[in-house]
Amino acid sequence: MLRCGLMVGSAVWLAFAAPACAGKAYISNEKANTVSVIDTTSWTVTNTIKVGQRPRGIELTKDGKFVLVAVGDDDTIQMIDTASEKIVDTLPSGADPEFFVQDAAGKILYIANENDNTVTLVDLEKRTLLGDVQVGVEPEGMAISPDGKILINTSETTNMAHFIDTTTRQIVANVLVDARPRFAEFKRDNSELWVSSEIGGTVSVIDPATRTIIDKIKFNIPGLRSEAIQPVGISITSDGKTAFVALGPANRVAVIDGKSHQVVKYLLVGQRVWHMAFTPDGKYLLTTNGLTNDVSVIDVAALKVIKSVQVGELPWGVAISPQ
Repeated sequence: MLRCGLMVGSAVWLAFAAPACAGKAYISNEKANTVSVIDTTSWTVTNTIKVGQRPRGIELTKDGKFVLVAVGDDDTIQMIDTASEKIVDTLPSGADPEFFVQDAAGKILYIANENDNTVTLVDLEKRTLLGDVQVGVEPEGMAISPDGKILINTSETTNMAHFIDTTTRQIVANVLVDARPRFAEFKRDNSELWVSSEIGGTVSVIDPATRTIIDKIKFNIPGLRSEAIQPVGISITSDGKTAFVALGPANRVAVIDGKSHQVVKYLLVGQRVWHMAFTPDGKYLLTTNGLTNDVSVIDVAALKVIKSVQVGELPWGVAISPQ
């Protein structure tokens, strides 16, 4: 929940203007078993929180009171109080939770459990299990449509995007995409669903109404072999005009025209870039870079990397909120 405007920028800019408030970014460090807390005004790590084994998916609750972290090797979701920055509770999940998404009201959490091929539903208020939906093999990516009616899960081995009706909790469609789909993202107007395929090296653009692939985005970086270009995280601006795709071991983020689906630029970031998140004002995009153990800060308007912040070992996910 945004309580005040985030105002962040370079050191030069900050010398002339004080921010209205400081924001925080929470980074899950998969190998360090920690969450790094970054002040998004000073771009410094202010705290390192010890969590369970192999933290990956990370997100704030809609009210901003808790950071939820999927700790895969502990088969649970841990809850970090944002005020005390301490673990205060755990939520049930299936085996090896990797990624999750909340409904619009912040009442239900949908969790992809990689090892038992299910999506688990949890009541966030009561912190109890609501049920499971059987999906394909190795579920990972999760997204929910802007109208809240459709939940998307991508299964890495089945190579499908599953469309799940949130009312009936039944799969209503399966869309075959390229190998190893890792992430899914809707445009805010519900006009398109983007699904990244890590091994396939593509992003499938799907019409949510017809549930068909209407375009496929491919990448070509001079000097790099095609197998080194592995799309994972996707972030689309609120107006849908620009998309960013993390390209894994290519160490770059692709900037894509949201209308034409053409790549317009590649931004060099840290090594093995995984996931990304915008600051609430949309001015900055943070990427997690697994092999350089850092976070790159991208100025969205300038399409330029302006900062690198060292975090824990093997940073994977990122969630951002105002303080």
